[in-house]
Amino acid sequence: MNATWQYQVRIKLAPEYAAMARQQTSNETLAALNAVLARHNAQLKCQYDAFADYVAQAERDGIEHYPLYRWTRETIENPAKKAKYLEAFTLYVNGEEVYEKALADALEADLHSLASAAIVDIRKYDTNPANNPQPPSYNNQSGS
Repeated sequence: MNATWQYQVRIKLAPEYAAMARQQTSNETLAALNAVLARHNAQLKCQYDAFADYVAQAERDGIEHYPLYRWTRETIENPAKKAKYLEAFTLYVNGEEVYEKALADALEADLHSLASAAIVDIRKYDTNPANNPQPPSYNNQSGS
């Protein structure tokens, strides 16, 4: 099978910039990063916030419909993991979580060329399961 994979760019921000990116997105300190994001019609989504949203939605809808509920809840409740994911951001392009390689490559290149103390790390991922860890398997999703 010759599959065409989708891609996603993620960045890690220095702690003080991560807090700004979550709460004060229009802060002048983030102007250069925001200009790159605007050029690519990209938006930042804090991974911690995404996880917390997933947990809240699962608890509203019924956790039996959310296979990663337990893992995600345990992740956001773990102080070390919480700190890690508060600094990690997924970049959505055109409102999509994954996108064509050309879009990911262009965004990644512009981020690398951005001289910024804000960005600590830039990574590009693909949707090929062979390149990604598989989610944990829980028999009891209640987590109780």
